[in-house]
Amino acid sequence: MPPFSATSIEISGHYSPEAAGRLANSLRESLGRTATVAFAFASPDYAPHIGDLCETIRVDGHVLDVVGCTAGGRIEGAREIEDGPGCVVLALACETGDPVALRSDSHPADSVRESAKKANGWIMLANPYAFPGDELIYDWNAAFPGVPCVGGLASGGGENELEVFLNGRPVDGVAVPVTGKTAIVPVVSQGCRPIGEPLTVTRAENNVLYALGGQPAYQALESAFQTLSENEKSHAKGNLFAGLAGNEYLHDFKSGDFLIRNIIGADPDSGAVVIAGIPRIGQTLQYQIRDRDVADADLNRALASASLSREKPFAALVFSCLGRGEKFFGSPNHDASRISAAIGGRPSAGFFCNGEIGPVAGRNALQGYTAAAAVWVEKTH
Repeated sequence: MPPFSATSIEISGHYSPEAAGRLANSLRESLGRTATVAFAFASPDYAPHIGDLCETIRVDGHVLDVVGCTAGGRIEGAREIEDGPGCVVLALACETGDPVALRSDSHPADSVRESAKKANGWIMLANPYAFPGDELIYDWNAAFPGVPCVGGLASGGGENELEVFLNGRPVDGVAVPVTGKTAIVPVVSQGCRPIGEPLTVTRAENNVLYALGGQPAYQALESAFQTLSENEKSHAKGNLFAGLAGNEYLHDFKSGDFLIRNIIGADPDSGAVVIAGIPRIGQTLQYQIRDRDVADADLNRALASASLSREKPFAALVFSCLGRGEKFFGSPNHDASRISAAIGGRPSAGFFCNGEIGPVAGRNALQGYTAAAAVWVEKTH
């Protein structure tokens, strides 16, 4: 039996004790040993039954800890189940630390400092209504620089319908440390390519851009738009973004070098552009376009850059944006099938998120419209 192993199981349909029992038995029989941790992602109708579900998985499935959240869609192996009730579980027998509940009324990093001493990486799930996401990740980076964190924000409904849980107990968020000879390789695809020219932020207040390279930010946006083909222009509405450079020392910026942020509004009269992020004076910004061809190429690039063929992957957790899926790509199973193939068909599971967490240019960030995966590998050095 290999030192680390995993299994993933998906069940469709509403919760029932019988279905939960079958799920747990399948996990136990497939894994053949006690699982250190299981990640469970369930449709919102499971929320009243989360305590029973987790207890059944732990007792009958032989799992030490169960963490998870509600999900607006599920991922298992090469499949994406974008609607309908059900639950998916990835159970892992490997080295991890104890999962830690995160509280919105205290500094999240304070809760995990003891665990952080041994962490090679983190898996994080959070309730988007409990945490201001950017602040959560900013504080996390300050506390644990250089340590990858991958995860997602619960989805599937409104504020009273979402739930993050730890062993059946509702929590604001949960972080699982990856320890020992286990590591995670982050794969992050934001699905955008730069357009126009990279420009220096020369005037900004909070999230309002006034000037880039000494010219009005709106004028720079219009110039970038004019570089698009006629076909790209026709699909650009709602698919133009701002990219904030993660590394100012690059000479040639490309896809993957920027933290992508939504453009909330633009005013040709004042020249201002409002983005969902806080740019710094002197930071490089380049406008971006998103479409399915770009997103497909960017995911392939991200998977190739991760050099998974040289690692020893045994599982993957996949966090894909609700804005991706079949509606965006025009065909089903896009992200799931690409990631499953890249890890050789080994067990994988995940969900469609309200926001995705993963590193960009070496710094963890909360993102949108992204596919983020944590590929679990055995450390070889």
